[in-house]
Amino acid sequence: MTREDVLVSPERLAWELGFGEHPHDSGAFDDVEPPVLLDVRWALGQDDGHERYLEGHLPGAVFVDMELELAGPASPAAGRHPLPAPEVFEQAARSWGVREGAPVVVYDATGGTAASRAWWLLRWAGHTAVRILDGGLPAWVRADLPTESGEVLAERGDVVVRPGGMPVLTASDAALLTRSGVLLDARAAERFRGEVEPIDPRAGHVPGARSAPTHENLDDAGSFLADERLRERFAAVGVLPGVDVGVYCGSGVTAAHQVAALAAVGIDAALYPGSWSQWSHDDARPVATGE
Repeated sequence: MTREDVLVSPERLAWELGFGEHPHDSGAFDDVEPPVLLDVRWALGQDDGHERYLEGHLPGAVFVDMELELAGPASPAAGRHPLPAPEVFEQAARSWGVREGAPVVVYDATGGTAASRAWWLLRWAGHTAVRILDGGLPAWVRADLPTESGEVLAERGDVVVRPGGMPVLTASDAALLTRSGVLLDARAAERFRGEVEPIDPRAGHVPGARSAPTHENLDDAGSFLADERLRERFAAVGVLPGVDVGVYCGSGVTAAHQVAALAAVGIDAALYPGSWSQWSHDDARPVATGE
């Protein structure tokens, strides 16, 4: 993958939706199919995403419920946001209007930290024509592009879910990767160090993992860092050519943002969906603290 496979700018998306001129200054461009828009407004501890969506969203965007549509039932054994069953996810994606081969753009209002979960799941399901709106709704609004309010109900799609499009780690895989590759912890640094733990039963991190907080993928405006800065960031934590990479977070949501940031600079990474919410519930799994 390249940056263009992962991210789309507000200006480019506006052109694809028919709202303005192509953002590039020269060259000929063919018409493109307008993408399906998915609004994934969610944040840990907040349940007002749908209300915020109703107040204002990209024209034609469908609301996606993180808890009900992008995750299976939570449990100590599986974690807070385990992967949904393929048949359940297929029905959800069809209800959003996702069609076989049709482009999709996902966004949120938090720099893609929630929307990346939808991006990752669709790619895991075999639907590769999906991108993240770089900067999300705030960047769209700053560009003075149109929004609308109210609910959007999409015409039902026909996408077929074919799991396996993105690599996945189990807890045992994650433990082994710390010896043979690089396992990145995408949570806040203080949670990695075990200084605080707001939701899971034990504080700390997977022994051998390296701290790489998701928010450091973004600039001050909430857009993804430039490619060179992302490469430097990941090289500093040992992500080098030829090294196998895995990522986890609290429950497999913001880790998808890390996978997307890595993909934007051409680095493949596996996601540990159970993440810390699964690992920390298993007393047989060791826990490390500190740097």
